[in-house]
Amino acid sequence: MGLWDSLLGRFQKNPLEKLSIRDLEGERIRLKSKLDRIKKEIKSLDKQKRQLFKEGIGADTLTKKMLAQDIKSIEMEMRLKYRSFQTYQKQFNFVNNLLIVKKYEKELKNIGMWNKIKSIPPELLEAKLSDIILDGKEFDQTVENLNKVFEMRMDEFEEEGDEVEKKLFEAWCGKPK
Repeated sequence: MGLWDSLLGRFQKNPLEKLSIRDLEGERIRLKSKLDRIKKEIKSLDKQKRQLFKEGIGADTLTKKMLAQDIKSIEMEMRLKYRSFQTYQKQFNFVNNLLIVKKYEKELKNIGMWNKIKSIPPELLEAKLSDIILDGKEFDQTVENLNKVFEMRMDEFEEEGDEVEKKLFEAWCGKPK
C-alpha cells in the first residue's frame, strides 16, 4: 500500500481536520516527482519512436515491418504511461487543492463553510477536488471555486450576515438599516 493509499485511507476514515499540512505537502512533492518522471519517460519513448521511424525511411520491406511492430509497441507503452500520468495528475490536483483548503481552514471556519466541506462524503470531495485548480488563487477566488464545486452559495452566509447587521443597527439606532 503506497503513501497515496494510506493518505486517502486516513482521509476516508478520519475527519478533514486530522490531515496535516505537512503530510499533504509531502504527498504533493511525491506526486509531482512521479509526474515529472512519467513525463520524461513519455518523452524518451516518443524520441525512440521518431528514431525508429527515421530508420524505416529507405529501408527494405521486412525491416519496415519489424520497425512498424516496434513503433506499435512503443506507442502502446506511451498510452499506458499517459494513463498513469492522468491518474497521478488527478491525485496531484486533489492533494494540492486539499492542501489549499487546509491552509484556509481558519478562514473557512470563520465564514461557516468548513462544516459544509467536512460533511461532504470523502469520495465526492475527492472527485470534486480532483477536477478543479485552486492553486495560485486568492482566498475569495478559492471560496468562489469551492462554492461552484460544492454547489453552495455564499448568499446563505451573506443573508445571515445581513440579519445580524440589521439587529445591530436596530440596537444602535432603534431602526433597521
